[in-house]
Amino acid sequence: MRYLAIGSLALLLAGAYAVGQETPRANVLLLEVNGPIGPAVSDFIERGIERAVADGNQAVILEMDTPGGLDTSMRVIIKSILASPVPVIVYVAPSGARAASAGTYILYASHYAAMAPATNLGAATPVPIGPGMTPPGDDGGSPGKKDSEETGEGDTEPVSPQQAMARKVVNDAVAYIKGLAELRGRNAEWAEQAVRVGASLSAEEALAQNVIDAIALDIDDLLVKLDGRKIFIRDAELTLDTDGWTIETVEPDWRSQLLAVLTNPNVAYILMLLGIYGLIFELYNPGALIPGIVGAISLVLALYAFHVLPVNYAGVVLILIGVALIVTELFLPSFGVIGIGGVAAFIIGSIILMETDVEGYAVSMHLVITVAVVAAALFSATVLLAVRQRKRPIVSGREEMIGAMAEALESFSESGQVRAHGEIWSARASQPVALGQSLRIRNVDGLTLEVEPVREEK
Repeated sequence: MRYLAIGSLALLLAGAYAVGQETPRANVLLLEVNGPIGPAVSDFIERGIERAVADGNQAVILEMDTPGGLDTSMRVIIKSILASPVPVIVYVAPSGARAASAGTYILYASHYAAMAPATNLGAATPVPIGPGMTPPGDDGGSPGKKDSEETGEGDTEPVSPQQAMARKVVNDAVAYIKGLAELRGRNAEWAEQAVRVGASLSAEEALAQNVIDAIALDIDDLLVKLDGRKIFIRDAELTLDTDGWTIETVEPDWRSQLLAVLTNPNVAYILMLLGIYGLIFELYNPGALIPGIVGAISLVLALYAFHVLPVNYAGVVLILIGVALIVTELFLPSFGVIGIGGVAAFIIGSIILMETDVEGYAVSMHLVITVAVVAAALFSATVLLAVRQRKRPIVSGREEMIGAMAEALESFSESGQVRAHGEIWSARASQPVALGQSLRIRNVDGLTLEVEPVREEK
């Protein structure tokens, strides 16, 4: 037994050692960013850097191909990079990729920046995402000139509040990216041009102008160029030794994937419509439960998505008005007047819902047109049914009885009984009626029919 116990313990220790040997910790976490910078991407990068710190990884590589994105999400990423105790390397790849707009700011914030051949960066001018802002340069002046606020020169030409706001936004962006450039020792003058006039550079030009640190063919080439590189992190100098480094590619988990789906403008748009219609159907038919539950959940998810997306709430209001008018048309047919107004409000609201020039953050026009056509077909069908209903003969009620035929069940001069629609009724007549005579109903007074004999044509 003693030998058996010793053997079992040895097997357990060997198994634990084998497991440890099979799963060595990678030196680098590779986070791939492919698409617009939004809440899902910022959450993915932020938690990726936190994981690298917790697991003791020696560096994080952001392989980036982005057209830009939201300012708030970009700043979350940059804050995480600046606070990171491990080096964060931005690598614009593969060939043909770009780090435009928000991607340029993130590259400037990185501890080490590299690009693959045939890539580019720049075009970092802030884009207005709501009503009331004038894009830089729309005030009739040259967008490349520095504003009087920065140069100190007098400017007696009056500007509108929108132009003033645009200047403030651009100046704030310039100060932000210049601060990152000075922190990392990169070209601050070109960074300002990227913001003010939307300047762009190829990988070779960026290297020549001290915007990036290297051009790398692939990740392996990047590690070679990183070897021996001195990097400053929190005022401390760190020399990288990348020989033998291993890389672990981190895939977005369910949380990042769910957030990416919810913050897709098209999905948020559909969720809003599901929420509105679900609650309307629940109120129209209390106790159905499923429309109300689905509607409530969809509306909460849509409101969350709208909280993190560049939403023009005037568009939301117009959509709500449009849906309300379309539903009103269903219950109070106006032969299209209310419905047409509802569809018009719905389309206009949908178009301006995501009023932004940021790529990837606009509602698809195909989706708007499809939903609008379905809504128009719905109220058109209602109008058609209402028109047909007016042309159909009355089949029930007091109005249907007037003009109908009856048969006398007895002879009477003032009142007696008749058969109408297979039922026996009390009847009054202004002239004598014979047994079996055909009668026409003139009026209905309670449960008594007013009848008159049918004159036979000769």
